[in-house]
Amino acid sequence: MTGPVLAVDQGTSGTKALVICPERGVIGTGSAAVEPRYGAGGSVEVDPMSLLTSVVDAGRQALADAGEPVHAVGLANQGETVLAWDPASGEPLTDAIVWQDRRAEPLCEELAPHADELTRLTGLPLDPYFAAPKMAWIRRERTRDGVVTTSDAWLVHRLTGAFVTDAATAGRTQLLDLDKVAWSPEALGIFGLDGERMPEVVDADGPVGITTAFGDGIPLTGLLVDQQAALLAQSVTEPGSAKCTYGTGAFLLAQTGSSPRRTGSGLVSCVAWRLGGHTSYCLDGQVYTAASAVRWLTDLGVIAGAADLDPVGSSVPDSGGVTFVPALAGLAAPWWRGDLRGSLTGLGLDTGPGHLVRALCEGIAAQVVELTDAVAADLGRPLTGLRVDGGLTRSALLMQTQADLLQLPVEVSALPDVTALGVGAVARLGMDAALTTDQVVPAWRPSAVYEPRISASQAAERLGRFRGEVAALLDRTPTVAKGAGTAGA
Repeated sequence: MTGPVLAVDQGTSGTKALVICPERGVIGTGSAAVEPRYGAGGSVEVDPMSLLTSVVDAGRQALADAGEPVHAVGLANQGETVLAWDPASGEPLTDAIVWQDRRAEPLCEELAPHADELTRLTGLPLDPYFAAPKMAWIRRERTRDGVVTTSDAWLVHRLTGAFVTDAATAGRTQLLDLDKVAWSPEALGIFGLDGERMPEVVDADGPVGITTAFGDGIPLTGLLVDQQAALLAQSVTEPGSAKCTYGTGAFLLAQTGSSPRRTGSGLVSCVAWRLGGHTSYCLDGQVYTAASAVRWLTDLGVIAGAADLDPVGSSVPDSGGVTFVPALAGLAAPWWRGDLRGSLTGLGLDTGPGHLVRALCEGIAAQVVELTDAVAADLGRPLTGLRVDGGLTRSALLMQTQADLLQLPVEVSALPDVTALGVGAVARLGMDAALTTDQVVPAWRPSAVYEPRISASQAAERLGRFRGEVAALLDRTPTVAKGAGTAGA
């Protein structure tokens, strides 16, 4: 069966749906906004019903736009967003705690003596970014009732009645044994979750149930966490290749093949996907604030929105000596210091909006360089290029800055919505076991390639300034006794 599929990407700020035909490409699109609530103490929550409604609305829009039926559905998810819910009725018992939420920080501090063991078992450093600390926080602070899972398990249950999660999403919890690709009793015990009912861990490409949310019953045959779906869609399937998605945050993943590679440089080692019973692994690094830092500049009135990055930034030749460490929600890999806050230095009376925009672009790009350097250290060889996607790749200024600091070509995806395309490819694999990944993933064709325009010494000078400011932040904010602070320090 090779007919169209419906691919739905449920993200932090919205849901995108595509109807994808293997011969004609994207033939229908739909979208629906999601509005997380940002509160005191690092709180980031969203109404779970708005997630479900966004999935249904976006999917129905895409189907109406296509004007023809689909044979399967694929669903991508946010990864580390969690909630408690009633498995009998499917009703939420809490709001969904979004991946950016930091309120589990004290819990991580308590569990610091177990940090090394958790990293050994799961490949992940102890940090509130991941699902397990949030799940344990819900059990302590909100409710002991029902089940507590990542948002995908709840969405799939509401759509099909199944109680499952795919291996890659399970790998984002810090509860999955990285080698066995099964729930770890030891990790569950450390977080006080050993009595919990956990969803079945399934392949990304397996039929999990039938949904009537989009009309007549359609099999749900594809499940994959968002960044891994983007990795697949960009044909990053060979060890040593890498992609970076520039969205709310920036997320770099590099393939490592069929064996997990324990990292010594602060990256995350996790499941890329499990297809047909075969597991692929990747290294993963995160920048917490990318588009969210652009939104911060917008809220301050420096720019009117992301579309202003290029015209405003291009009004000046450089950052004018301004250095911006945009750690507005802390620093993720390779430092794992969520307690840090950003810094903006080198300001003068002649500093204007263009300098701030250029400094922000350099701050985002410099963090991505730190991630690629960590990947190179773990793999024992440098990357040869970087494939990129996401809304911020529309900024030529940011992409050129990335190529300059990276001193490598940056290839921008010609395909929008690569996360949806990736889970659409998985859905096709799930409905036809005879297909291979090469047959379902679009051929890689970049829309633009940015080559470095500055010398290696100039790049090193700019990176040096950024690293100096990060070092100053680290000196001013001593590491508290917690696992996250030790993971990449």
